[in-house]
Amino acid sequence: MKFRIRITVVVAFCALTTLGIKNQTMKKDSEYKVARLEKSITINADWNKSEWQNVEALQLENFMGEAPKFKPGVKVKMMYDDNNLYVIFRVEDHYVRCVVKEINGPVYEDACVEFFFSPDKNSPLKYFNLETNCGGTALMFYNRIPRKDYKILQPEDIRTIEIAHSMPEIVDPEITQPIIWTLEYRLPIALLKKYATVSQPAPGVVWKGNCYKIGDKTSNPHYQTWSLVDQAEPDFHLPQFFGNLIFQ
Repeated sequence: MKFRIRITVVVAFCALTTLGIKNQTMKKDSEYKVARLEKSITINADWNKSEWQNVEALQLENFMGEAPKFKPGVKVKMMYDDNNLYVIFRVEDHYVRCVVKEINGPVYEDACVEFFFSPDKNSPLKYFNLETNCGGTALMFYNRIPRKDYKILQPEDIRTIEIAHSMPEIVDPEITQPIIWTLEYRLPIALLKKYATVSQPAPGVVWKGNCYKIGDKTSNPHYQTWSLVDQAEPDFHLPQFFGNLIFQ
């Protein structure tokens, strides 16, 4: 009996080695607990205001593609109430450029933070991408199939997102010394429901999502993620690698 058990263990180890897993545990999805907001909040990009003080922050510690010469330090916090999702970013940056000021323009070319999320628990591969440069200009799509079947949100709808930012709308020439900037927004749930099925945020509800930092046309291009994206070439449109956003 002992001999049979030993054979089973050896066979199982060989199988894991064949799969490239070897002697390690399976990757667990990243998780973030989204706190419930109990009172109104002023959207002013103040990372230190009282409402955010006791809220857990997630950190963007993974990079795709070639490692940049400077790795920004990025933290994100989230809260929700019955009508809105609240998101704030704090970025310890360098080489900051921001020239795009048209809604749905190529904001990802600037110093930019991004929030991709799947709000329908039954369709985790259908997602919104909300991309915002440090000057507060946003781009937002709803994606059924990445880059093949998507809908661009109308500018008048995107304007219903209340956005505050610590940087000016335009940063040109590029800032080449270290700088900290913040960006905060109030995202209406009603806006999401206009374009997609939404699992209403409530305790125990789980959305899928990821947070990113990019600066495609700065002098320090980088592709930074919260939930690990197991892909050699930079690509944020991979919802299969989203983490879990767990509403409290």
